[in-house]
Amino acid sequence: MSQVEVQIMGQSYILGCPEGAEERFQTAVRKVDEAMCKIRDAGKIKARDRIAVLAALNLAFELSDFSAAPNEPSTSHHNLHNLLHRLDNALGHDGHLI
Repeated sequence: MSQVEVQIMGQSYILGCPEGAEERFQTAVRKVDEAMCKIRDAGKIKARDRIAVLAALNLAFELSDFSAAPNEPSTSHHNLHNLLHRLDNALGHDGHLI
């Protein structure tokens, strides 16, 4: 495993990357960075931890679309909206997860 320095939402991280998977790893880093920046730039959420949770949920829902049966209608957008609403209610206004 090699150590790779990456930038996500303007912050540097040194992360472990499996040998031979550098291109896939950088693609994943770009997707996470884009998802987090998109949420941040929307201006509604400022807390980095909340942005990370929402980005993770968005990416997980995108992945679940790929695993859905071809003739099964995708309800991920509706489910995501409901989940984000419940998450906002649980987190309240302070932006803390715990």
